[in-house]
Amino acid sequence: MLSISEMSFWQRIIYLLQHYGSSYAKGAGTTMVIALISTAIGCLIGFAVGIVQTIPLDPKRDSALKRFLIKFVKIILKAYVELFRGTPMIVQAVFIYYGAAQLFDVQLGMWQSAFLVVSINTGAYMAESVRGGIISVDPGQMEGAKAIGMNHFQAMVNVILPQAFRNIIPQIGNNFIINIKDTSVLSIISIVDLFFVHKSVAGAMYTYFESATIVMVIYLTMTLISSRLLNLWESYLDGNDNYELVDNMDIGNQLNDAGRRALR
Repeated sequence: MLSISEMSFWQRIIYLLQHYGSSYAKGAGTTMVIALISTAIGCLIGFAVGIVQTIPLDPKRDSALKRFLIKFVKIILKAYVELFRGTPMIVQAVFIYYGAAQLFDVQLGMWQSAFLVVSINTGAYMAESVRGGIISVDPGQMEGAKAIGMNHFQAMVNVILPQAFRNIIPQIGNNFIINIKDTSVLSIISIVDLFFVHKSVAGAMYTYFESATIVMVIYLTMTLISSRLLNLWESYLDGNDNYELVDNMDIGNQLNDAGRRALR
């Protein structure tokens, strides 16, 4: 039997898949779980922050206290967005995992830290996307909603956000794809994701290029499948390209026929 050093490139890849295939699969599963859950939580955070950032202030109708509180909250949220968009996720992971215990005496497990880091990082990016999506909706939509008696909250929930959500679906998908790849930095806090498995296998077998090839193909497969599913979701929300126009006369005739049949 050949030793691994005597094998060809493809033989070493087959050997790694035979002996460590389950480890690669588990690592890929961990990566997908973290990316999926954290993206969902991050979207909720982003929507909350984006909505607050777009709250209008009217000096004539709003009290000074209300204006002060909203402006103060907006400053805090702006600082949060700039902080997490302006620093690498790997530094954020180290700071939260190790720094929380030293500075605030809060003991976070590596899984808690992983979900927290990716979620709040995604939320910071999504906040700007949501804000842009809300701004992109025609202002007349808000004016029309208020004209029929809706307050700002009702107009946002029922009129503005559904339209904004459709506009930012591509950005949600983009953040999800980014998270699939960026979860690799969580190996620094010992999360056994796909990249952590790669480092472990490559370090044990001295097959850095072969293991990297396997991991690259797995990452590519996950991102391509995710992109395709997101495109299908986007197409589903778009609805049909063609809509059949129904003549009002035909509708009236159909109703009259139904009424006559009901009277028989």
